[in-house]
Amino acid sequence: MADSLFDPNSYDPKHLDEESRRLLRATIDWFEDRGKRQLTKDDQERVWYTEFLDFVKREKLFATFQTPAADANGHPDKRWDAARNAALSEVLGFYGLQYWYAWQVTILGLGPIWMSDNATARRRAADLLDDGAVFAFGLSEKEHGADVYSTDMVLTPNGDGTFKANGGKYYIGNGNVAGMVSVFGRRADVDGPDGYVFFAVDSQDEHFHLVRNVVDSQMFVSEFRLEDYPIGQDDLLHSGADAFSAALNTVNVGKFNLCTASIGISEHAFYEAITHAHNRILYGNPVTDFPHVRQSFVDAYARLVAMKLFSDRSVDYFRSASPEDRRYLLFNPITKMKVTSEGEQVIDLLWDVIAAKGFEKDTYFARAARDIRALPKLEGTVHVNLALVLKFMPNYLFNPTEYAPVPTRHDAADDEFFFRQGPARGLGQIRFSDWEVPYRAFSDVPNVARFHEQAAALKTLLTTAAPDADQQKDLDFLLNVGHLFTLVVYGQLVLEQAELSGVDRDVLDQVFDVLVRDFSGYAVALHGKASSTDAQQAWALGQVRKPVVDETRFGRVWEQVKALSGAYETRP
Repeated sequence: MADSLFDPNSYDPKHLDEESRRLLRATIDWFEDRGKRQLTKDDQERVWYTEFLDFVKREKLFATFQTPAADANGHPDKRWDAARNAALSEVLGFYGLQYWYAWQVTILGLGPIWMSDNATARRRAADLLDDGAVFAFGLSEKEHGADVYSTDMVLTPNGDGTFKANGGKYYIGNGNVAGMVSVFGRRADVDGPDGYVFFAVDSQDEHFHLVRNVVDSQMFVSEFRLEDYPIGQDDLLHSGADAFSAALNTVNVGKFNLCTASIGISEHAFYEAITHAHNRILYGNPVTDFPHVRQSFVDAYARLVAMKLFSDRSVDYFRSASPEDRRYLLFNPITKMKVTSEGEQVIDLLWDVIAAKGFEKDTYFARAARDIRALPKLEGTVHVNLALVLKFMPNYLFNPTEYAPVPTRHDAADDEFFFRQGPARGLGQIRFSDWEVPYRAFSDVPNVARFHEQAAALKTLLTTAAPDADQQKDLDFLLNVGHLFTLVVYGQLVLEQAELSGVDRDVLDQVFDVLVRDFSGYAVALHGKASSTDAQQAWALGQVRKPVVDETRFGRVWEQVKALSGAYETRP
């Protein structure tokens, strides 16, 4: 069921092919065999995860999951399949962000390579993957972050078709061992966008200088410098506008995995928290007898279910994307921004219950509370992705069109469109199907109906009290509108996946109980903005709604939550 949590004891993704299932099971078994004490010790002592990378090499895990079929040399199980990639991302997040990070940064490093027409570089990447290598994505810089317009990585021509690369990169995962690092820079002899370039380097080359690890962690997030690094034609991946698009399109592919990592972390923390709280006696009663504790657990569970539903449905849109259907470009930043932020809320709700237990060094929770904070901040901040989401709002709300239904996509197909997304522009022209259809289909669920009223009122705000010229320059105001809009889109895909997967109606009602309260909260925040007008304030207060309360429904959902006590604990 889509409203159940990942449980390593019983996990068998029957929707996937046999080899994918075997590899996922082998990954789970590797972590369970290593055990909680060793995983915790490795984390606390910041041990480089050699044994994990040895496992990846032995099983050809990354090679199987990250090699497109076109580069697989006929191997029947190698392909780029977002459904099984999402499954592995959740598993790795469940056991530790550091293991997920090695996988995630390899995805980013491979993006510009798989998008390139450079057959030699592609062959080299495929061979390195097969040998167990990891990859790195050299985009951000110490002084400019990920501002690609201001890169100080410079290629100087030698006059014979070759170049020398000089410059530094900062916050580059896997940069200590990457077989290939995809590096973004500019040519010294070409001005403007035509001078952009993506090229590949080897982290073990003598011209590659590893400066340091910039984080205090098992992960190696490197600062490196290239000093007269020789670049030949076989190392060049993209130039000009194609290099710029490759940077953005790679992030489109990579940032999707942040949501499933957040889900995995939240699931593991949930098991530990409910087991602790339900078996702890305070003032003569189990902690979970207190109403506020039950509310926190039910809210956390509802948020976690919604995270899973939205993310699962997003996979379908990404896998079914085409030049004619680019709706994934809206859903993708929401998986990155909204789902990961929800993960933070889940951990906070659980932490408020377990309190000091969440700091203890022998718990998974202590790691979860630390690591969950990273995910909203990677591959663009929440604010950057909210600003991106706003570009889609007019067409989404007011200009629907017809599309063929997007089916559930668990088929063993190669998602080759990921690597031919095309120019990264024209977002405001993308059209969407009628977002209200799934809301109407679930109008019998009380809190879906109530939230639908709030969502529909967003159109009223934008037609009767739209942001004026000054407010459209006020990013603080607009980002709050973006949060309201995001909730509408979030609810749509939650409902679509609920219909496809048969989610329990009580749980779905509880999910929208939370969304009604969230919408009300953002409405109050809009009312309080310095620039909000009288009309906007009146609208905002009109959207403050109380969810439909049903104590028996809440009780039934609580019984599902309570049943998770003792359901899972990592082997010692």
